Amino acid sequence: MRKYALLPFNFITILNHEILINELGDFIITPIGTVQKILSHSISDEDLYKTLVSNFFVTEEILPSLLDIYASRLRTKKGFLDDKTSLHIFVLTLRCNQNCIYCQASSQEETSKHCSMSLEDMTASVQMMFHSPSPNLTMEFQGGEPSLEIDLIRHGIETAEEINKEKNRKLTYVLCTNCRKLSDDMLELCKQYNILISTSLDGPSYIHNKNRGREDSYEKTIAGINKARAVLGNEFVSALMTTSELALDYPKEIVDEYVSDGFNGIFLRALNPYGLAAQNEDWKRYNQRFISFYKTAVDYIIEINKHGIFFREEYASIILRKMLTPYTTGFVDLQSPAGTINSVIVYNYDGYVYASDESRMLAEIHDYSFRLGKVTDKYEDVFCGSVAKRMGKIWANEALAGCSSCPIKVYCGADPVRHHSTQGDMYGFRPTSLVCEKNKAIIEYLFSLIVERGDEVLPIFRRWVK
Repeated sequence: MRKYALLPFNFITILNHEILINELGDFIITPIGTVQKILSHSISDEDLYKTLVSNFFVTEEILPSLLDIYASRLRTKKGFLDDKTSLHIFVLTLRCNQNCIYCQASSQEETSKHCSMSLEDMTASVQMMFHSPSPNLTMEFQGGEPSLEIDLIRHGIETAEEINKEKNRKLTYVLCTNCRKLSDDMLELCKQYNILISTSLDGPSYIHNKNRGREDSYEKTIAGINKARAVLGNEFVSALMTTSELALDYPKEIVDEYVSDGFNGIFLRALNPYGLAAQNEDWKRYNQRFISFYKTAVDYIIEINKHGIFFREEYASIILRKMLTPYTTGFVDLQSPAGTINSVIVYNYDGYVYASDESRMLAEIHDYSFRLGKVTDKYEDVFCGSVAKRMGKIWANEALAGCSSCPIKVYCGADPVRHHSTQGDMYGFRPTSLVCEKNKAIIEYLFSLIVERGDEVLPIFRRWVK
């Protein structure tokens, strides 16, 4: 009988294999019965035993000789905490020139008044942003349609540039726009400050136009994308799709649209229960259909890659980065402790600060549970106030019932805002959590591909995470 002690790990069973997963996110695919052999100290396979020791599943010493390496790798996985709050979202306005059927931001008509940020609040927001100790600061302009407020964008950037002469941070600017009316002035501003454009494209015209509430929306969006590429370059323009009920029937057609439009990837994003999207009558049915849609789309994307075309699914790439590399990701939805406040903060058009983008969406239906304070408040009162402290108690999935014992928690994240909005409780109840169901299904699906088709898919997956 071998003498060793167990290090923290768990396992899941997929396709008649046991997948052992440790706290670092390392995994080993083994035959059924391996865990029992580990527990009974009856491992006869010498190669397996060496793998278990070298990958921190078991240790021959009470204090492993490589404990410092283990600690360093765990610190790397949680490295996003060192960066503090790096993503700062500025919701400039609720005004919008489209009429999306699932609008999650409660947008208003283009001519609406009293729903745009003031110059004074923009100045105060930028000043608060620089109180974050992060060396990298991203200003992301959202709406509504933020390009309708070009003077506000210019003021915010010029204020940031002036302050940064002393602060010396690395600044990145992102404009989230539907590209419907990208003016020459807006693109000139983007070129001047290297502003990245993130637009929305839901698929072919019959899907995009239906979703966006305008018969010419697809035509305008594609024209805007091409115009932006011509001025800024392809690498400055990305797109994001939202999977409406209609889109669920067309996974391959949506992927084909992105390929034909010259994108090298797609983010298959599910609807979230905010704004108009919250009116969906059967979220469980939608969730199950989305999971099926997602698997079909990713299978198709793998086939595209096998034909020599580099094209990745971005959500899968984020998860695979956590599975196949020692590094962290900047994606706030899959972070533990949660990315809310730790990685992202929102300065709303009304002069208030919120814990996340979803938090300010809840405020539009008069739920202010995640309102942190005003942009004119002290930084410490906002980021370390009572709301932040209350969220801090349930930030880490390692300490949440239903998550702490989950084998795949290391690839997932805590989401107090989503659970509050759907279950009325920031803590959440995992057996009925739809976001838990979705993430679990996608992570286990990726594992099933690796188990069943590893030689085929792993070279593709490794290219996705580079």
